[in-house]
Amino acid sequence: MSQSYWLGLMSGTSMDAVDAVLVSFADQQLDMHASLSLPYPEQLRSRLLNAVRNHADPDELGELDTLTGQHFAQAANELIDASGIDRSSIEAIGSHGQTIRHQPAGSAPFSMQIGCPAIIAEATGLCTVADFRRRDLAAGGQGAPLVPAFHQWLFRSPNQDRCILNLGGIANLTWLPADIHQPVIGFDTGPANALVDAWCFDQTGKHYDQNGQWAREGQVNTELLEDLQSDAYFVKPAPKSTGKERFNLDWISTHLQRFDELPAEDVQRTLLQLSVNSILQQLPERSGNLAVYACGGGTFNALLMEELEKGLPAGMLKTTAEIGLDPQWVEPVAFAWLARQTLLGLPGNLPSVTGARGARVLGAIYPA
Repeated sequence: MSQSYWLGLMSGTSMDAVDAVLVSFADQQLDMHASLSLPYPEQLRSRLLNAVRNHADPDELGELDTLTGQHFAQAANELIDASGIDRSSIEAIGSHGQTIRHQPAGSAPFSMQIGCPAIIAEATGLCTVADFRRRDLAAGGQGAPLVPAFHQWLFRSPNQDRCILNLGGIANLTWLPADIHQPVIGFDTGPANALVDAWCFDQTGKHYDQNGQWAREGQVNTELLEDLQSDAYFVKPAPKSTGKERFNLDWISTHLQRFDELPAEDVQRTLLQLSVNSILQQLPERSGNLAVYACGGGTFNALLMEELEKGLPAGMLKTTAEIGLDPQWVEPVAFAWLARQTLLGLPGNLPSVTGARGARVLGAIYPA
């Protein structure tokens, strides 16, 4: 029997690039065959960031849906061409799209991802599965996080309690108890990179603080940190999810109004500490058998990782590379897996994570 491949496409709340992977699955194993990261053109990224700030009319959203879909399709085609894998052996593409707004609460909850899947299917000639969040929302769930189901499939161990910590724009964690009779739990803890990236760009014009070098020049302002930590989201019980519609530059500015002018580097250092503290305070009870495996772009911020490590017992913090998957590629692989679940007619959500009324087959299918 010929090998079957699945292609995953992901761009998270950091909005820096589309990550693409080609993988194959067998039993509880996966094989990575190719990967690439296709940065957004600066103008498109700027327009997407404006849309997230609610500065986009219907015409702008429509154009962005098309342009983002074209960029996702380009990432898929470049990956396939570079891999040397026969396109006909690829079963489907799973595309997360680009989140513009995520509002899971209230009387009319919704989650909006753009990046037209029809364009991806047309440009690649491959079946494309997308729009993964809305079915879970329709079933009363948060629509997020969705990756814990994949984490359970790949990373759960009968010998070790594990916490998978994704450090994207927003931080989310998945609690994988060794005891299979205990439920998997997962939720967004709040910001990981979203605030430090937003402040860094506003103050320096750089999209991110490489390795936390700028933050190292500053000091934590304890009064500001306490004020930031007073946000109600941090003590809200799970299930819960959030995004840049809450944790953004406006949120920082609102808090800073209560303080005399602070050195910009001190604000940066304090924002990083907020990410660290909010994650550590919401981690599950730390048994002696627990290991925390980090993934996502935040794993490349040396200061963020150092501060997280300080708050945990020695040796507890690792990355997912130690259990078989490079931290940069966990999320795009998850959406390749979710596409496979959809086409097999299998659930892609975990009600214990999202709060949905039950397990649901997720996504909409756009045939080749």
